[in-house]
Amino acid sequence: MTKFLRLLTLLLPLAFVMTGCDEKKGPAEQTGQKIDDAGQKIKDAIDPPGPAEKAGRAVDKAVGN
Repeated sequence: MTKFLRLLTLLLPLAFVMTGCDEKKGPAEQTGQKIDDAGQKIKDAIDPPGPAEKAGRAVDKAVGN
């Protein structure tokens, strides 16, 4: 029982912190993302991605990475 209480004491505050985090991006982060996307487009123009890389990007986009 004491192990459960210790675990609960550690995990409960973590759960509260994680629910308080938001996903809003600030202006600097949005600008950085646009720069990253432009760099990726230039790279793809020079060296087009293969089918496996395209599939990986589709998965990343679907899960929000």
